[in-house]
This record gives sequence, structure tokens and C-alpha cells, in this order.
Amino acid sequence: MKKLVSSTIIALGALATALPAMAQELTFWSWRQEDKAQYEKFIDVFEAKNPGITVKFETFEATNYNTILSTALAGGSGPDLMFTRTYGGMETVASGGYLLALDKTNVPALSTFTAPALASETMRSNKTTYAVPFASQTMLVIYNKDIFDKNGLSEPQSWDDFIKASEKLKAAGVMPFANGTATAWQNEVVVGGLVSSIMGRSFYDDLMAGKADFTDKRYVGALTKLKEITKYFPDGFIGLDYASAQQLFSSGMAGMFVGGSYELANFKKQNPNMKMGIFAAPGLKPEDEKLVALYFDGGYAANAKGKNQAAAVKFLNFLASQEFGQMFANDLNNISAVPGVTFKDPLLGEVADLNKHSIPYLMLVHFRYGEPSGSVLLQSEIQKLLGGKATPEEVGKNLTTGLAAWYAPFKK
Repeated sequence: MKKLVSSTIIALGALATALPAMAQELTFWSWRQEDKAQYEKFIDVFEAKNPGITVKFETFEATNYNTILSTALAGGSGPDLMFTRTYGGMETVASGGYLLALDKTNVPALSTFTAPALASETMRSNKTTYAVPFASQTMLVIYNKDIFDKNGLSEPQSWDDFIKASEKLKAAGVMPFANGTATAWQNEVVVGGLVSSIMGRSFYDDLMAGKADFTDKRYVGALTKLKEITKYFPDGFIGLDYASAQQLFSSGMAGMFVGGSYELANFKKQNPNMKMGIFAAPGLKPEDEKLVALYFDGGYAANAKGKNQAAAVKFLNFLASQEFGQMFANDLNNISAVPGVTFKDPLLGEVADLNKHSIPYLMLVHFRYGEPSGSVLLQSEIQKLLGGKATPEEVGKNLTTGLAAWYAPFKK
């Protein structure tokens, strides 16, 4: 009996010694401080199914995240897992060899993701994917349904309808739009959200084929219409910052807000009683295809030199799964990049339907790979346009000339 007890104690002692060695703690870095509680809930689901693996979720201030991450990875102290930016933002860390290459062999579910989603996290030079895409964002028009109903308005089907609706709101003492352009990136948003349908799919296709540039009459014409409709923005909108513009809409002072689908969750938090609708800003004619501008917002990557790589890949497979995608959509009220996700929020379902008729959010998707970036150029030029310091033709010329510094199709 004593021998049995002794043997049991020795065996338990050996197991207790082995367990810490078997346990693996993964560090997971993000810039999404506001989503910390939801991600910790997601991690709980993963940990329950994967005993011995724990995930520590750490968040950093968004504007400093890229620098913090790059510095840590270069110094050999980076996380096991990390949020990555998309497009040109992802390439800055991928090109340094810091990210683990992903494909259907180590993350099989990637084979089900759409080509545009994968392209957002794929290095152009070596055609290698380095992250699992997590969300798409859509530039569109959000409107206050009660204000529209009170004024007998419906979603506009043509540009003339759009102008008439704005005029009617203005005549009723309601701000038609809440938007301001003092926050630079909002200048890019209003282009994607208001005139994608006027640019048209044919312009986008020709631009990508090298048959057109930003001096094209279709693009210049779209900027002309943008300038026209901003007379329905608030007085002094050039000096109105992003947070103030959000407040104007959420408080019910304005009928419409041009923004991304990411705004929907924010507005619901700010004013739970507000009934919202969404639409794609129309083209010139009712029969013109109504287009939204779409981009992918980020991804999940693993450290190429991480000590717990097998566990990290297991977590990436969880993040690429239908189970996670559904939780992401439900709890974060956002459009998951995982295929086949359904939306309990009717507005998100409408966004998903609008996404069936979309073109990429141009400057972010295609022109952030060199200096000066298309986003920086566009934001500056639109501020000039709307401030009366440049014409649409001049903006188109300046964009084309600026990008020609590094974008080969524009070099003459």
C-alpha cells in the first residue's frame, strides 16, 4: 500500500512538473482598444476548446500601433500574434520577414475567402499572404429614418433626387449632411461615399488597366458633383472635425452622414433610439449602377520567429473559422471577412447586400504603396477643392502627377 501511495505521489509530482512546460501562453496585440472585452470573450471560447493554450490580449493606442509593433518585432520582442494593417500598411512589416507566411496548408479556411479579401493581406512582390482578413468596411450614406419620414423623403434613385432631398431638408431647417472636412481622412471618405456611382465601374476598370488616370472626365465629373453637393454640408464645414460631425448626426440635428459601415455601431451607442437607414449614393440617372466603395480593414498574423508557432497557427485557424466570423459579426456589429456569415442586425445585412455592387475604396486599396500616397494626396486636394482653392480639373491633374512619382502607369 505504501508503495502504491508513493508511486502515485511521484506520478502526480511528475505531472505537476510537466504541466507548466506543456502550457503555452500566446501574446496577441491589437490597436482596437474599444473591442477588448469582446476579444477576451472570443479568446475564452478558443481556450475552452484548446486546454493548455492561453491567449493574452494586449491593446495599444491606434495611431502609435504601427511604430510600437515594428519596433518590437525588429528587436525580437514582438508578440506571437498581432493585428496587421492592410494593403501598404501590412507590407511594412511583412517585407522585414517578421510575419509567418499563410496558405491553405497551414490555414485551410483561407481557400474560401474572396480574392479581394486575401489581396488586402498579400505582399505584392512575392504574392504571399501573411494574415487572415478580419473585416470589410463600406463607404455609404447613413440617414436618420425619422427625419426622412417626417419630411416625406425616400432613398434617392438619381443625383437630381439626391439634390432635391437635400434642398427639402434645408428648407425644413434640418442640416442635410452632418459632415465636416477638418479631419483630413474624412475628405477621402466623402469621395468614396458620395461619388463612387458617378465615377462608375468602367472608370475603375480603365484605371486599373492603365487606360485612364485621374484627369479622366469621369473622375473630374464626379469631383464636380462632389463640390456641388457639399453646399448642403453644415455652415463652416471646412473647420468641422470628425467628432463634432458625428455628434451632429447622432443628436438628430442632421438627416445624413457620409461615412463607413463602421459608423453604425458607434451611432447606435451614441443614440440607441435613433432609427437609421443606409443607401449607396446614386449616379446621375436612376438606371446607373449604384456603387459603394469597399476596403478590407485589417488582419490577424503570426510572428515568423514566435516560440509557440504551432499554438499560434491553431489560434489563426480559429480566427479564420465560421464560428469566429459569426461571433465577430454578432458581438462587434461589423462585416466579417469570413465567407458565409449571416447578420442578425438588419442594417449589417443591408450593407452586405450593397457590397454586391461595389468598387474598391481607391486610394487606400491601390495607391498606398509609395510616396506620396494616394490618400495623402487626395485628402489635401479635396480640402483645396471644397475650400475653393482648386478646380476639379486641377485636382485630377495634381493626383496624377503626384502618383506618377512611383506609380508606373502614370509615368509619361
